[in-house]
Amino acid sequence: MRRKGWPFRSPATIVVRYQVCESGVPESHSDGPVLAVLIPVFNEEATLRTLIERVVAVPVSKQIIAIDDGSSDGSPAILAELAREGVIETIIHPENRGKGAAIRSGLGLVRGEIVIVQDADLEYDPGQFPSLIEPIVGGDATVVFGSRFRGTTHQMSRWHWFGNHFVTSAFNLLYGTRLTDMETCYKAVRREAMLGISLESDRWGIDPEITAKLVRAGHTIVEVPVDYSGRDFGDGKKLRWKDGFAVLGAIIRYRFGD
Repeated sequence: MRRKGWPFRSPATIVVRYQVCESGVPESHSDGPVLAVLIPVFNEEATLRTLIERVVAVPVSKQIIAIDDGSSDGSPAILAELAREGVIETIIHPENRGKGAAIRSGLGLVRGEIVIVQDADLEYDPGQFPSLIEPIVGGDATVVFGSRFRGTTHQMSRWHWFGNHFVTSAFNLLYGTRLTDMETCYKAVRREAMLGISLESDRWGIDPEITAKLVRAGHTIVEVPVDYSGRDFGDGKKLRWKDGFAVLGAIIRYRFGD
């Protein structure tokens, strides 16, 4: 049902949920706020508190789920404090399992009508949430990707730029799409669509897997511009050039696999 003009609601109070997740996903919930924000965390103490403050400040009713993926720095302590204050819900992976595993664990707690992933660094600005979810809230889309190449991009290395365009072009060729940024972190998906696909990737294959399975399920992906400010490896960037091969392999596997 189309809900034009449906107003964004003020931030909701979050029920504290702090738990250890050895494997699998926690129990699902059926009702909740407009937006469920999944934040995978791995050794991000330098930016984590600021990032969550920015997420909280967005004037949208939201559920914030942070998944610590085996951090060895001060990230778990920060998350524990924020969970006790009722700001976030937190899942703990005792060992590092990868971004995909963190997202899959977080999906088990989702109550929001729309799901979005937010990296724990400051490369993407949560202030862009309203423009990302507006097509979904307005009934014009089920899936919205935030394209860095339609917005303003700062500090993206030449190899990172080339790699993103290469894997996006490969995806478009194999799936018949016209995306400009398949690897974007900002994928806003209506809950029913996200929970309607079965995810299995533990690490960097998660982005092509989500995209491939949404496309194969018949969902049209709408892109909106987002701004991006990259960081380098010295600042803690995790993705390496060799991870591009895992992404490309996932694109091929989910095109021709079951």
